[in-house]
Amino acid sequence: MRLLFAEDDAALAATVARGLRENAYAVDVATDGDAAVMQVALNDYDALVLDVGLPKRDGFSVCREVRARGLTVPILMLTARDAVSDRVAGLDAGADDYLTKPFAFPELLARLRALRRRVRSIVHEEVRAGDLTVDTGRQTVRWRGVLIPVTTKEYALLEFLARNANIVMSRADISAHVWDDNHDPASNALEVAINRLRRKLETATGGMPLVHTRRGAGYVLSVEDDAARK
Repeated sequence: MRLLFAEDDAALAATVARGLRENAYAVDVATDGDAAVMQVALNDYDALVLDVGLPKRDGFSVCREVRARGLTVPILMLTARDAVSDRVAGLDAGADDYLTKPFAFPELLARLRALRRRVRSIVHEEVRAGDLTVDTGRQTVRWRGVLIPVTTKEYALLEFLARNANIVMSRADISAHVWDDNHDPASNALEVAINRLRRKLETATGGMPLVHTRRGAGYVLSVEDDAARK
């Protein structure tokens, strides 16, 4: 999941971004409202976290601009103010939820998970692809109930592929949702992560290939084969 964190407090932005990356999020940081609007225009985000008190253009303005462009990306507003009027203003601007600063980091994670469930109409936090189960709450992966140890990046990659099971996802699509602006598109980081993930899955499935390369097109998590074997 890739998100934009717009916050002008550099120390807070760095701390939160680091924590989010440790929880399998790809994070871009914007330090003012104009930069946030530009980032949204350039990238396909799964969620936006906007501080109300951004310089140049405040969070309310950014939120209204995003909605005016017809984008339905989930938006969480951060505010240091506790006034009801500020919360109402954020929701009226098009935000989906708000969080008052200072906040506990686990609550931020919980609210982001709630936004994902709301947008995707997920009743529980499990993504199933054949016998593969991705638990988005615990960030674990299981094959027929057996835990598969994966790194944070491998988890993020597999979750994205599982949500799009049996659909060929291009290299650009995967990079846009699993990596952030720090990713060098010319590097082989994606291929390395795919190969490591593929080996772990094949070890867990007894050699059954789940992640396939479609030359010139991208990668696909195929669960048709294991379903057919039942």
